[in-house]
Amino acid sequence: MKICYFIQTHQNPSQIYRLVRTIKRSSPDSQILINHNFNRCDLDLTPLQDLSDIHLLQNQEYLIRGDFSCQVQPYLNAVNWLFENNSDFDWLINLTGQDYPTQPLSETEKFLANTDCDGLISYWDIFADEIPWDRDKGFKRYYCIYWRIPGKSSYLFLKDFQQLPLIKKMTWLKFYLTYGPLVGIPSRATPFNNEFICYGGRAWYTLSRKCVEYIKNFVDSRPEFVAYYQGTVVPEESFVQTILVNSKSFNLVNDDKRYIDYRGAVAGSPRTLTIQDYATITNGNFHFARKFDLKQDAKILDKLDALIFN
Repeated sequence: MKICYFIQTHQNPSQIYRLVRTIKRSSPDSQILINHNFNRCDLDLTPLQDLSDIHLLQNQEYLIRGDFSCQVQPYLNAVNWLFENNSDFDWLINLTGQDYPTQPLSETEKFLANTDCDGLISYWDIFADEIPWDRDKGFKRYYCIYWRIPGKSSYLFLKDFQQLPLIKKMTWLKFYLTYGPLVGIPSRATPFNNEFICYGGRAWYTLSRKCVEYIKNFVDSRPEFVAYYQGTVVPEESFVQTILVNSKSFNLVNDDKRYIDYRGAVAGSPRTLTIQDYATITNGNFHFARKFDLKQDAKILDKLDALIFN
C-alpha cells in the first residue's frame, strides 16, 4: 500500500523539513507532494535531496487565504499531478507544514490497509441542527457570491461602513472581513437542492484512490460547479464534502482523525499546541494534529518523535 502525503506550506522551512523527514523515515515508501506559498517565504528542497519521491508543485495562482486559490485549487492541482504522472498511490492525505503525526505512521497505514471505509472526512449538512456552525455561517459562505475589495485601507473602511444604519437595513448585503475584505450578495442560483445538499466540514481528509478519482472526474465534468465555488468564501470547508457525500457511492467515516483546537481561534487560525497537549493528542483517537510551531515549543515535536520512532 502506498500513501501520498500532500503538504501545503507557507512558512518556517526548518519545520517543513522536519515534517518531511519524519514522514519519510516513518514511511519510506510514501510519496510527498509539496505546494508552497512563495509569496510568504522561500523554500529550497536541497536539504531534502537525499530523500526520494518528494515533489515540489508549481503554483498557478497567487494564493489568497479564504479564496479558492488558497487550498482548493492546489489540492486539485495535486490530484491532477498524481494521475498525470501515473502515481500508484492508494490513499491521499492532505496536511499543512504545521501538522505532525500523533502516532507511528505504520499504525496509521495499518489502519488504512485494514479498513473497509473509503475516506476519513468530517462533514455536516450546513442547515442541520446541532452542527459546529450556526445556521447563518453556511449560508453566508456558500449561498452568496463575493467580490474582494482592493486597497490596504479597505478593511477599516468596510468595518465601519457595514455599521451604518442604511447598510444594516440592506440585509441582503453580506460582508466577510475575516478573509477579506469581501462584499457579497446571495446568489440567484446555486448548485444545491434537496437532492444535492451543501455540506460543510473541516479542510483535512484522508481519501482512498477511488474517492480522489471521483473528485477529479466530477471536477472535469462540472466546470460550472467549480466556477460557483470560486465565488464563495472558505470553499475548502465545503467543496470536497459536497462532492463526495452527495455521490452516495462511498463508505465515508465522519471523522477526519485530526486533532485541532479552534477554541479562541484568531482569524480562523487554531490554537498552537504545546507539550501540555501531548496526552490528549496521543490518546489513540487521532492520526495527526495541528498546529505546531517549532519556534514556540519544540519539546512537543521531540516527544512526538520519540513516540513515532519508539
